[in-house]
Amino acid sequence: MVSLHSNGAAPSAHGRSITAAKLRVISGGLFCLVFWMASSASAQPDFERPPIDYLNAEVNDPVAKLAKRIEAGEVALNSDPKFGYLPSVLEALDVPLSSQTLVFSKTSLQLHRISPRRPRALYFNDDVYVGYCQHGDVLEFASTDAKQGAIFYTLSQSEEKEPEFVRDRGGCLSCHASSRTQNVPGFLIRSVFADAAGRPKLGSGTFTTDHTSPFDERWGGWYVTGSHGSMRHMGNVICTDEAHELDRESGANQDDLGEFFRTDSYLTPHSDIVALMVLEHQTQMHNAITAANFETRQALHQSYQMNELLEREPDFISESATRRIESSADRVLKYLLMCDEFALTDSVAGTSTFAKEFASMGPRDSEQRSLRDLDLETRLFRYPCSYLIYSDSFTELPSEVKARVLEKLKSILSGDDQSETYQHLSDTMRREILEILKATHPDFQ
Repeated sequence: MVSLHSNGAAPSAHGRSITAAKLRVISGGLFCLVFWMASSASAQPDFERPPIDYLNAEVNDPVAKLAKRIEAGEVALNSDPKFGYLPSVLEALDVPLSSQTLVFSKTSLQLHRISPRRPRALYFNDDVYVGYCQHGDVLEFASTDAKQGAIFYTLSQSEEKEPEFVRDRGGCLSCHASSRTQNVPGFLIRSVFADAAGRPKLGSGTFTTDHTSPFDERWGGWYVTGSHGSMRHMGNVICTDEAHELDRESGANQDDLGEFFRTDSYLTPHSDIVALMVLEHQTQMHNAITAANFETRQALHQSYQMNELLEREPDFISESATRRIESSADRVLKYLLMCDEFALTDSVAGTSTFAKEFASMGPRDSEQRSLRDLDLETRLFRYPCSYLIYSDSFTELPSEVKARVLEKLKSILSGDDQSETYQHLSDTMRREILEILKATHPDFQ
């Protein structure tokens, strides 16, 4: 609210006076701007309008890059008689087979192809997720663009025409742009009460899972291989009664899925528990980074629009924009430092080579420590700081929010910030994480 002086003028940002007449013009302009924003927001999501322009802005995610290489004749995809383009595209995108997880709930694009007898396979690396259904019409892709967040594609499994990635023009956003994805185009892992056909019993509730989720709420509608001791999850079982209760005991500590379906119909027989745990963390970490990116760009865009109306310096950042950016930075930090992580009460071990391959990707300091080192005794990572701090998405955050994240992160890790939010980090943890980052991350050099 503008506070008027007795002479009918208000001070500008630079001490100049604004006449009452001009103030009425500005006020009218502000009303029109706010009304336009509200009307536009009701018509389309904020990220579909400038400055994000999600559906129209050029993207440079890994799938888009691969598509350009195929078009240029630098890469050729080969179709396998059994799996179609899946093996070839996984190799081209550098997605490991050991990342395979299997979901049997009908909660994705080709739901008519999915059932407990024919689960959907999901493969991933740090930036790309690939979905495969037996006898599916298409392969599904969710690929991370450093500027635009999650970008969705399909690739026809038909051999009748040259392989071509087709970008989704908004259909996927009905599920992949909501509060479950931090209100940006993003990723999510859902846990549901699934019946014998794989249909989710939505009346029983669903869970969006990440590293904070209680163990007993995870992986409903998923297959899970690996050991987890006395802890119990929702995986490997179906909901058979109206009470919507699961026999979690029968699904626990499975190392062979052969009793549920033909495992030789997939690239590997695993749905590795460690891969699932990493996947849960990674999806929401990516969403937090994208949300900070979008919120910062939108806050600055709106602040600059106001500057023109209020005759302020073009690059002046308003207090409201600063608060929005600060809040986004705090959300990134909470995910980055694994705040509120569920504490494991028993050790976890997978059945595939995923844990070993994931940890081997480094980078490592002189003592051979890495943020990709796994704990799996009391928590997911040995050093509770997300490896996605090395990602292109983090690197390309707008400087206004990235600088705040780094400043606060250094304060936390050095021990200067002893706020309650980060008390899960011991002095030793903070020191070790900081040492690793100083040795391996350019922003800490």
